[in-house]
Amino acid sequence: MNLQPIEWRDDKLFLLDQRLLPEAVSFLECRTAEETALAIESLAVRGAPAIGIAAAYGVVLASVQGATAASRAICRLSGTRPTAVNLFWALRRMETALNLFSSMNTESPLSSFLLEEAVAIHREDIEINRAIGRHGQSLLPESSTILTHCNAGALATGGYGTALGIVRAAREAGKNIRVIADETRPVLQGARLTAWELNRDGFDVTLICDSMAGPAMAKFEVDAVITGADRVAANGDTANKIGTCSLAVLAAFHGIPFYIAAPISTLDLSTARGEDIPIEERPAAEVLAFQGKRSAPEGIKAWNPAFDVTPSRLITAFVTERGVVRPPFGENLRRMLV
Repeated sequence: MNLQPIEWRDDKLFLLDQRLLPEAVSFLECRTAEETALAIESLAVRGAPAIGIAAAYGVVLASVQGATAASRAICRLSGTRPTAVNLFWALRRMETALNLFSSMNTESPLSSFLLEEAVAIHREDIEINRAIGRHGQSLLPESSTILTHCNAGALATGGYGTALGIVRAAREAGKNIRVIADETRPVLQGARLTAWELNRDGFDVTLICDSMAGPAMAKFEVDAVITGADRVAANGDTANKIGTCSLAVLAAFHGIPFYIAAPISTLDLSTARGEDIPIEERPAAEVLAFQGKRSAPEGIKAWNPAFDVTPSRLITAFVTERGVVRPPFGENLRRMLV
């Protein structure tokens, strides 16, 4: 996919505005950390790795005004999305770089120093995704039908993808790949983003409503379910886009392997189990209305958690940049960090 969702040029951050897809391909120009934070909160940029990369560049934008402004930006950006752990991982790296600069005796501009770290985070993400793809594609038959949920592709990362990185790597290895994409309600990331991204790259992709996943697993003889992750607890419980846990249950019923494709940075050893993961709740309007037009009766309430938690017992394996991790996850995920 040649289109890059995150670009740094002319000392500004440009984000592919994913709110406008698939109708329009337009880049949002961010000149400040606050504009970057608002882009993250409004889902102009989304996906755990992409959020982290954008936030890193947001700190660079603030650093032009000095170390204090950069520190404030780190605080502001850390409050944008509570569940995606890559956000905090990237901001910790930027904070470490900021502290390192403060201890140095140099006339180099702070913004240039921090930009090097942000660019490294961005570049490393693409390399990590390609490694995930190489490891993951080895799990797939020569002819495979993959079911996925939400968007864990180039749009959600630095430009290659985690779950869709495996799909891309499988095709690059000469395999015949078909993708079934969940619509992913209520914001339709699967319909608007995954289907658009895969179709743009010439993949065989079929869109289904979330409630069609069970019948689709049987009808299309799905070989694997592959999703991304926003946070993985120490025991392997995994938070991902709402609806992921339901897919894992269905996959278990149908005897289909359920894989999580995620970088090691998504692992949060400070969170013991899934019930300890903070789950973001989005505005009720996302459920009560569609594309700005109300679709539900006035006066009713809506519950809109952005993520659910899939218990580790329903996960076949994690695919990371360092290899495939199988149970027992508590032990083997920790080993990946060594």
